[in-house]
Amino acid sequence: MSQPVIRAALLGYGMFGADVVVGSLWDLHRNGIAPYLDRVGLDDFSRAYQDVRFELVAVGTRSEASARRAEREMAAATGGTVRGYWGETPWEDILRDYPDLDVVLVSTPDHLHTAPVLAALRRGVHVIVEKPMCLDVHEADEIIREAETRGLIVGADMHKRYDPDHLRIFEDLAPQLGQPLYARGVLEEPLEVSTEIFKWVEDSDPFTYVGIHWLDLFLHFLRLTPVSVYAVGQKGRLRSEFGKDTFDAVQVVVTHQGGTAITYENNWLTPADFEGPVNQDSQLVGYYGKVESDSQYRGLRYWIENKGSRTSNLHFFRKVRRPDGSLGSLGYGKDSLVDCLERVFRHKVLGTPVSEMAGTYPDAASQRWPTIVVHAARAVLQRNWEHIEAGEPAVATASLAADSIILHDPLRGENTELL
Repeated sequence: MSQPVIRAALLGYGMFGADVVVGSLWDLHRNGIAPYLDRVGLDDFSRAYQDVRFELVAVGTRSEASARRAEREMAAATGGTVRGYWGETPWEDILRDYPDLDVVLVSTPDHLHTAPVLAALRRGVHVIVEKPMCLDVHEADEIIREAETRGLIVGADMHKRYDPDHLRIFEDLAPQLGQPLYARGVLEEPLEVSTEIFKWVEDSDPFTYVGIHWLDLFLHFLRLTPVSVYAVGQKGRLRSEFGKDTFDAVQVVVTHQGGTAITYENNWLTPADFEGPVNQDSQLVGYYGKVESDSQYRGLRYWIENKGSRTSNLHFFRKVRRPDGSLGSLGYGKDSLVDCLERVFRHKVLGTPVSEMAGTYPDAASQRWPTIVVHAARAVLQRNWEHIEAGEPAVATASLAADSIILHDPLRGENTELL
């Protein structure tokens, strides 16, 4: 009997795809999935997968240079080979050339997730997609429908669910707080992300790009149902200094059934000399207490002459050296990918129906409410910015239901249905 194998392709080789995602895939290519399951509580499946190989067979990028770099780095990291593809729709060639492909990992820009996700699903291929799954709830419904109809896995890389601090907060401390009253999530990205690394910032905004992390985290663990959204943002430095028509910063307030209010604060203006890779923190207040979490400063701080002060988050993603000198990866950034990929293994190797695993990982259905909020927030954000530019108060809001988004604008006398 031939050895079982899970064949994968990666789409996108930018800041995240060429670091956390591909670094995790290199480890699986070298050792399979079994060695990494204990960190996500799935070690009981290790024996079943110990002889199952994982192969990264293709990488698709927009430019030939990135595709060739992926080929070189794969060889250096694993001794194996991967075929690089490039162009506007490299997934079409990959899906054609690899009819036996099992899973596609999508790490393209935010607004370019839906097309490759749907293309893979329609070819019978499972998908792991970076956050946000998509930006429009109509697209989310199409992805969910295709996945459920075809019995396929769509996992979203929501790695904040796997942060050990967050697991302690939401599994242990939050129940002791009682009914949640209000909460706050802050994530501030470096200026170079919006000005140098990402060429697509005008198609996104700081809340869509990183606020989605906190949004998914609070909705998932607190099991909240959003009912309204208020959003406002500021455009200034990115437009005046860098010629990019996008928001410098965004503040979003989401109110939920029962009155729980959560504020999300995001920007991508943090200067290069800030001590950490990003600035992030959260707080949760309930009937009986409060939890504060500084996700930026994890306790390791150092300063060296002419190099400034620095802090490190070694929980997220770090390298460990093997006896042969090669480097493996460790952290909750990898854990979220492993958890989603294990469901592909479980389905193919053990024959577990995808429907039986629903809700046990960040699946497509779990991303519907976050997508509703993102969809609504983007509309409210834009409308309120129009008011601000006109010297008017930013009074637009949106009301939400599972099958409805209504944009309310009292200045224009509008109640516009978005869903």
